[in-house]
Amino acid sequence: MSEAIALSAVVRKDVGKGASRRLRRAERVPAVIYGGEQEPAQITLEARAIRKALESESFYSQIVTLDVEGASQQVILKDLQRHPAKDFAMHLDFLRVDAAHAVTTHIPLHFLNEDSCVGVKAGGAITHARVEVEVKCLPADLPEFIEVDMADVELGGHIHLTDLTMPAGVELVALQQGEGHDLDVASVQSTRGGKEEAEEAASEEEGGEE
Repeated sequence: MSEAIALSAVVRKDVGKGASRRLRRAERVPAVIYGGEQEPAQITLEARAIRKALESESFYSQIVTLDVEGASQQVILKDLQRHPAKDFAMHLDFLRVDAAHAVTTHIPLHFLNEDSCVGVKAGGAITHARVEVEVKCLPADLPEFIEVDMADVELGGHIHLTDLTMPAGVELVALQQGEGHDLDVASVQSTRGGKEEAEEAASEEEGGEE
């Protein structure tokens, strides 16, 4: 498991574009917390703390503890607005979570054994059709990532959602939608100048030496 992420926030008292610009100049990031039985709450967070959190992959998919002026809330990040040119966080949306209710969120995929993949050794290249999947589970069962083992995928082979090994209690949202939603995750495709061409070139070189 990744290290738990905790952030401190304060209630935001003024809203609007002008107020948001003033907050950013003061190294604060505006955000909103919604969901559950409580009303949405406008808050601000320290920009430096957000920059550090965004460097952690788990921040995008794991439960975050927000301390809002002494009141602790469990949330997950649902939306992030970045500056189009400077790539810093401009606004964040957090969703409250309840231990007794399932949450739906996106989890990153970690691809394993790509260098030793059977299809790669045969001259192919791995193509990632997606780098994350949408899952539904109780907050306590939320995985940090889903592993995709590429070791035995042959040239021309594919891995689909149904090929993934899911942790107990975790369901793939796409597969709940019925037939036709077993989406492609990764494949190994032939590349120009693959193994056969390399072997042919080596054979011609040996013939020239004779």
